Amino acid sequence: MSFWRRTRALRWWIIGIVMLGTIVNYLTRSTLAVAAPVFMPDLGIDEHQYSWITAAFQAGVMLQPVVGYILDTIGLRTGLAVFASCWGVLTMAHGLAFNWQMLFGLRGALGFAEGTSHTGGLKVVSEWFPARERGLAGGIYNLGASAGSALAAPLVAWSIWMWNWRAAFVIAGALALFWVLLWLRFYRPPAEHPEIGEEERAHILAGQEQHIQAAGARPSILSILRQRNFWGIAIPRFLADPTWGTLTFWLPLYLVKVRHFDLAEIAVSAFLPFVAADLGCLFGPAVVLWLQRRGVDLIDARRWTFTLGAVLMTGMLFVGTVESAWAAVALLSLGGFAHQTLSVTVITMASDLFRRDELGTVAGLAGTCANASILIFSLLMGSLVASIGYTPFFIALGLLDLVAAAVLWTLVRKPA
Repeated sequence: MSFWRRTRALRWWIIGIVMLGTIVNYLTRSTLAVAAPVFMPDLGIDEHQYSWITAAFQAGVMLQPVVGYILDTIGLRTGLAVFASCWGVLTMAHGLAFNWQMLFGLRGALGFAEGTSHTGGLKVVSEWFPARERGLAGGIYNLGASAGSALAAPLVAWSIWMWNWRAAFVIAGALALFWVLLWLRFYRPPAEHPEIGEEERAHILAGQEQHIQAAGARPSILSILRQRNFWGIAIPRFLADPTWGTLTFWLPLYLVKVRHFDLAEIAVSAFLPFVAADLGCLFGPAVVLWLQRRGVDLIDARRWTFTLGAVLMTGMLFVGTVESAWAAVALLSLGGFAHQTLSVTVITMASDLFRRDELGTVAGLAGTCANASILIFSLLMGSLVASIGYTPFFIALGLLDLVAAAVLWTLVRKPA
């Protein structure tokens, strides 16, 4: 009997591979922000042009419904292998850029390819895990988002110290190509995987709700858009995700220009909010399980957890006003923790409410809403930060999630 059949833990190995893929995905997308203080003067790029470069990425990611539909149609294994190969090649091509227009085009293409990360991860969670384990599984793969962003700071700083900023993109892209080999070697759906035991397969199937089972039909975008529960997830994501965009794309610039950090301090400080975010990825599912064990049903447990994260997010109100630079980093870290607490909760909720064969499309549509807000927020920052500073934006981030929590409680309805 194989190790996986004996331990009945193959599903956790699978989600571990997905987590590694998410790490690579967020490492490649975060490399730009950490390298920005170095390549912007090198290429003659100002904050306004930089905001358009980051907006191009968000515009590409907004096409998540397209990549979600592709994954639903051609299958997860082939689809993620193709798109992840594009992550690698496009990231490496960043090292060849010589003006902001080239970076604009490359970021748009990379955004489209990288839109598969959460979409694919959510499909794996839905296929491989029973309902009670989906929150933890979602938290584990979402660890990759903050871990990848955290790793970008020391990796880019080391690459610049050893070679130059261009080398950082080459190294990050090569890691994506390595992950493709790992994915193709180990991933199969539960019904086809040669290493899964019958006990583990039965455990997975027994814990999955009837209403999320595949119906054998292609997903209808119009049908999804007419569902109240879709907007109950999409609107909170629209309101919450500017926090992640700010931490991912603007944090190093804020620390350099406002708090006057050097490259060594960036390498130490810029990853701290993402380490805290990793803890939030585990804290959120743990709170959901704690509430369920005390008799709260799954949907309400997720709503209460989201609300807790929104309350913690109010610490962001004070980032721009504290005198100590390291106190600001601490508040930003609290924001990262709070954001991932609520983000992993609302993302996973989609797998509780929608069928497996439409989940990729649902995740893509909700992701479009989330990334539209990052795009808008980033363009506003690029246009206004030179005149009004960062403080008004931090205040907005501290309040938006409270509105998102109210929407989640108002719109989402429990499945019959």
